[in-house]
Amino acid sequence: MLIFEIIKAVILGIVQGISEFLPISSTGHIILVNEFLQLQFSLEFVNTFFVVIQLGSILAVVVLYFKKLWPFDFKNTTFAQRKSTWILWSKVLVGCLPAAIVGFLIDDVIDALFYNPTTIAIALIVYGIAFIIIENMHIRVTMEKVEDIDYITAANIGLFQMLALIPGTSRSGSTIIGGRILGCGKEGVSEFSFFMAIPIMAGATLLKLLKCGFAFGASEWIVLIVGTFISFIVSVYSIRFLMNYIKKNDFKAFGIYRIILGILVLVYFNFIK
Repeated sequence: MLIFEIIKAVILGIVQGISEFLPISSTGHIILVNEFLQLQFSLEFVNTFFVVIQLGSILAVVVLYFKKLWPFDFKNTTFAQRKSTWILWSKVLVGCLPAAIVGFLIDDVIDALFYNPTTIAIALIVYGIAFIIIENMHIRVTMEKVEDIDYITAANIGLFQMLALIPGTSRSGSTIIGGRILGCGKEGVSEFSFFMAIPIMAGATLLKLLKCGFAFGASEWIVLIVGTFISFIVSVYSIRFLMNYIKKNDFKAFGIYRIILGILVLVYFNFIK
């Protein structure tokens, strides 16, 4: 029945919204939840669903940071402020280039080789340990705000983002780890990670839709719209939570959580299922 598929879409949208911007791997959560809540549609549509609901998360970033990201407000901003916005966007694009190019060229190969529970579990655990180690290093912060990030640092964060092509790594996790190593503050690198998600995730969604087409049935469109809308609402609160949390805390708790989740995924798919 359609109502059950809508309920599943709501749950999956919640999982996507919570896990996309927290450095805990949305893929790791989705693969685990989907094991128990499988959408009863074609495999092609299900794969498209998991990519397209990311649009909700993108929209959450745009809504929350609209003033900082919109360079065409000629009425309420000065020329210097608009110039600063364009510079920020140029840094974001510089950071996105490495993953965009490599992802476009070998995305299908990476999925074929690494999209499996064991790889995802190992990535969750390894990067969880990395978060704990890095936060214990007390790296000197030289770029506190997102505006302080220079082009070289943006490019280097982009190289770290390439690591997120391996499922389970977490796009936000890899960029935050990279930024912290390079001397970025918690809030600055988190915002930069949010902004980098816009072109990367929008491009991934467009690429998936072009590959699969738009010929969905009415039920599929309803499930897709519901999942995307829920993802948007939950992403708004998830982003607000993260930005409030890191004002007084570091990322070690997320590292511990990743390790626990990775162990659960590893045990379930290798010893229980």
